[in-house]
Parts: sequence; C-alpha cells; structure tokens
Amino acid sequence: MDTNHNKGDKSFKIPGDWNEQSKQLKEKFSTLTDYDLKLEEGKEKEMLERIGNRLRKNREEVLNIIKEINLS
Repeated sequence: MDTNHNKGDKSFKIPGDWNEQSKQLKEKFSTLTDYDLKLEEGKEKEMLERIGNRLRKNREEVLNIIKEINLS
C-alpha cells in the first residue's frame, strides 16, 4: 500500500550534472560534506533535508541555492 507521504517531492529532480553542482556547493559552503551531498535515486528529499540542516536553511532556500548554482 502506497500512502504517498512523499507527495509533491517526486516531481523534484536535480537539473544538470549533480557531480559538478555538488563540487560547486562544497566550494561555496565549506561546511557541506560528501555525505550531505550524496544523491540516491528516490531519496532527493532526504538529501535536501541534510543540506538544509547543515546550512540552517529551509527546503525552499536550499532549492534556490541549487538553482543559482545551476545557472552559474
């Protein structure tokens, strides 16, 4: 039975090359670790939470940071 507790998060996909973006994030935010940035398929929400916790940002702020990195 699927309860859809991740509703709304399934549509979130990291745009572009995550390996390159994660390197840029680590350069910009030295407190981020490889573990924080580890992307596993279907676990994007958990990764966003780890990044948010480390940076003390909410989910929306983390998404905006990733978008900015992707545009640069």
